[in-house]
Amino acid sequence: MFFDSMNVLAAADSGVTGISNLVNNDAATLEEKTQTAKAFFTKDNLRALLEQGINWAIQKGVQLIIAFIIWRLGKIFLKYILKITDRAMRRASFEEGVIKFINSVIKFITYAVLLLLVLDILGLKTASLVAIFGSAALALSMALQGSLANFAGGILIMLFRPFRLGDYIIAEGHEGTVKSIDILYTKILTFNNELVMMPNGTLSNSNIVNVGIAGIRRLDIRIGISYKSDIEKARQALENVMKGLDLVIKDKPIEVYVREFQDSSVLLQTQCWVKHSEYMNAKYYLNENYKKALEENGVSIPFPQLDVHFDEESALMTQKILEAKEEKEA
Repeated sequence: MFFDSMNVLAAADSGVTGISNLVNNDAATLEEKTQTAKAFFTKDNLRALLEQGINWAIQKGVQLIIAFIIWRLGKIFLKYILKITDRAMRRASFEEGVIKFINSVIKFITYAVLLLLVLDILGLKTASLVAIFGSAALALSMALQGSLANFAGGILIMLFRPFRLGDYIIAEGHEGTVKSIDILYTKILTFNNELVMMPNGTLSNSNIVNVGIAGIRRLDIRIGISYKSDIEKARQALENVMKGLDLVIKDKPIEVYVREFQDSSVLLQTQCWVKHSEYMNAKYYLNENYKKALEENGVSIPFPQLDVHFDEESALMTQKILEAKEEKEA
């Protein structure tokens, strides 16, 4: 096709050039000029040039029609593929963000292939375009390393789903309810109504505690009592506080046990179950009412202290040392 069009242009150009040369050549005779002009404008020569021009136009027109048909068929095929993949992902309970992302990738790849195919049909060189796009993609990836890490992290989070919308998570020193999972950032709302945007690259590589996946959460509180206090009385007082709170789930275990013996106190730990949305409210209530209940039952909460005991012999020896030191100074 390309060579046919070039032949048409070359033939026309050669005829015009011949005539021009004869006109400008002083040495050429009038008869030679006349013969050359007659040869160019002969009926057969003009018919040949016209036929070549028509063939070139027909070939170009056919290629344009083929390219248009390929493009339309490609769009129909893309629509069919998107419908199938969207239905399959929704049956598999994929997140909405994952569905949109995969559909976007399919669209991009399909349109890129269609564009290269159409350009190739029209006779344009696509190898250079692919090289240019590859170089541009490499430069862009070097400039956006952090964003690409977040992008990859977002894909991993959406595919493996360590948490979902509405879950209460703890990660990277923050905790709250997941409000949105985007391709670059995940937004969580803390209990004091602060919106935290966490990069997906960091989040996908960190330890994530999903405490809201079951809807309920165990509330553990530690409190120390003095060694002289009655453990059973303290246990009963703490259990009564938990049982009297409506936020505590009553069909779950409510327990108080001795966790460990510390330097100045016996450490007790209470355990009960609450809805994860009421976790902080229950914790604040129990902390306050534990102290009140223990004080009402005569159970003391000690502060850190150190008792030093001397026996009589050690006390006398210390006194003699001090007296000897005073005499020496005197």
